[in-house]
Amino acid sequence: MADPSGDKTQEATPHRRRQAREQGQVARSQDLGSAVLLLLGLVCLLLLGGGLIEYLGHYTRGQLGGAAWLKADGQFVISQWTATLLALARYLLPIMGLLFVGAVLVNMLQVGVLFLPQKLAPDLTRIDPIKGFGRVFSLAGVMRLCFGIFKIAVIAGVALASLYGERETILGLSGLAVPEIGRYLLEILLWTSLKIGLALLALAILDFGFQRWKHEQDIRMTAQEVREEMKNLEGNPEVIARRKYVQRQLALTRLSSSVPKADVVVTNPTELAVAIQYEPETMAAPIVVAKGAGVIAERIRRLAIEHNIPIVEKKPLAQALYREVDVNRPIPADKYAAVAEVLAYVYQLKGKRLPGSRAA
Repeated sequence: MADPSGDKTQEATPHRRRQAREQGQVARSQDLGSAVLLLLGLVCLLLLGGGLIEYLGHYTRGQLGGAAWLKADGQFVISQWTATLLALARYLLPIMGLLFVGAVLVNMLQVGVLFLPQKLAPDLTRIDPIKGFGRVFSLAGVMRLCFGIFKIAVIAGVALASLYGERETILGLSGLAVPEIGRYLLEILLWTSLKIGLALLALAILDFGFQRWKHEQDIRMTAQEVREEMKNLEGNPEVIARRKYVQRQLALTRLSSSVPKADVVVTNPTELAVAIQYEPETMAAPIVVAKGAGVIAERIRRLAIEHNIPIVEKKPLAQALYREVDVNRPIPADKYAAVAEVLAYVYQLKGKRLPGSRAA
């Protein structure tokens, strides 16, 4: 019967979480990746950008001044471009490499290792204009728009506050030399961008927390869905209960025929019961004809009482035999002495004598 309310009141099961992950439904914030890359790029420029700026300045001076080019054939142009690209690669490749590693790490920290080749397949629904308008004007689209406007306001506020604190220095730039003006403008630009990046990182962390909460809400399940999942994974509970009942009845039926053959029942005293049979003429060693715990142990003791089979309480021996010996298997050699002691006691109760050669 379906849930009358259809409310998702149950936490997602591990199977449901695994299914959602395989479909690409994970908690992920794009803003977090962008903010981390922005900050990482600024840090790289602050630490590694000195050489790049120095090279660009030297390159600009060389292109705008110095000796004029007297030839510009193809070979000369290729050599100039090659030298320029190699020089830029020396400064840019470390920065780009760090940005690449940072992008991979920030995404792995959010969703882990996730390979979804089906996402690369063409999907015509993504270019459907009707569904596109539905996504834009949906509640999620409106929320993204409002959050975007809020981010713009935060960026503008942080930039304004940073520049307002430098207003006196900015007004006095006219009295500085051109290189000093350029150096100051570059410095204030980097530090203002760094402050903006930190503000965006704080917003991105909040967005990631919201995405985690929304993801948990999206994958919640109704009580009916939980029942259906358990039925699909474990089978119908009624069938399982019926199977266990039949197995229990078969076990009890086997006890009714095997326990009366036993010479003694060793108990724990109530949790375990092991029935032992020994026929010196036909058996090289005693065998365990029945064993059980709980209800089965109670059934073995009841059958033993009904058939006047002695019950001996030997906790260590009962535990060892129950754990180590299967039904219809002989006892191990290291248990011969303990079992022989029990059998000797039983034979004494019955007025019999345990054959010495077999006991040994």
